[in-house]
Amino acid sequence: MDRVGNQVLDILGGILTKNINLSHLGFVTFTSVDVAPDLRTAKVFYSVLGRKKSDKEINIAINQKRKAFKKFMGPELHLKNIPDLHFYYDESIVYGDKINKLLHRLDLRKGVDDSEHS
Repeated sequence: MDRVGNQVLDILGGILTKNINLSHLGFVTFTSVDVAPDLRTAKVFYSVLGRKKSDKEINIAINQKRKAFKKFMGPELHLKNIPDLHFYYDESIVYGDKINKLLHRLDLRKGVDDSEHS
């Protein structure tokens, strides 16, 4: 599954740069792909930098391009069936950023505590 997921991720990245323009939404990148064991569906996770629309509008716009992505992917993905794509916002980046900020705050507090005990 991982091999197919990575292959789908590479192909979708190429399609995004060559065939489908989503720049009106911001800078869209695909972060990971989770392909079902039967290879009939795939969850594609994306992130957006410099967003120009709301999360909901971006998700709707990307999912409206599902058939186009599948059409462009067909000739490059050598499988019996091309998986149906479903796009989801990748919240792990936001979560990671939140954790980094919390750790940074802890670091700053530790530095203050250390200097008081000197």
